[in-house]
Amino acid sequence: MTGRILLELPEEIHRDIQAHLLPNKDLREQGAFVFANRADSDDDIIFKFADWRPLSSSDFICQDDDYLELSDCARATIIKKAHDLGSSLVEFHSHPFSKSAMFSFSDCRGFEEFVPHVWWRLKGKAYLAVVVGQKSFDSLVWLDNPRKPRKLDGISTGKHLLQPTGHSIKYLEGFYGSN
Repeated sequence: MTGRILLELPEEIHRDIQAHLLPNKDLREQGAFVFANRADSDDDIIFKFADWRPLSSSDFICQDDDYLELSDCARATIIKKAHDLGSSLVEFHSHPFSKSAMFSFSDCRGFEEFVPHVWWRLKGKAYLAVVVGQKSFDSLVWLDNPRKPRKLDGISTGKHLLQPTGHSIKYLEGFYGSN
């Protein structure tokens, strides 16, 4: 595959997700899931928005300014909805104090457990993750292997193609080798 891997979000949905993830008064990490359907176009792989679910405090067993952990009930509900829609899951969460977005060590540890589980439950559908900071974002995609992430090349909002920082994939290449 020589093309790009992209996530397509309508402009207004992208704005709503950003507002949810970075609220003015709550400095804790926030989360949401997008349900997206794969649509290949020429050499590109595109994940097109189908629906989204903002997460609330009741969906977490832990929600701090530097850590989130979903409850088992929230996990099951989200995976079931993706299964019912036949969609891939796109995790979004915020790092409200980040100057240049990158997944944390604890995020990466969580992916080691969660991504293979979702991969199995959704019968090999890709899993995407996006971390949002105040002025940037970073992203990963597990496209053809639940243990080896690849670079998500960008988020298309129709008007703009937003570029991730790429910090996380560079960091992870040291563990997984080049993609």
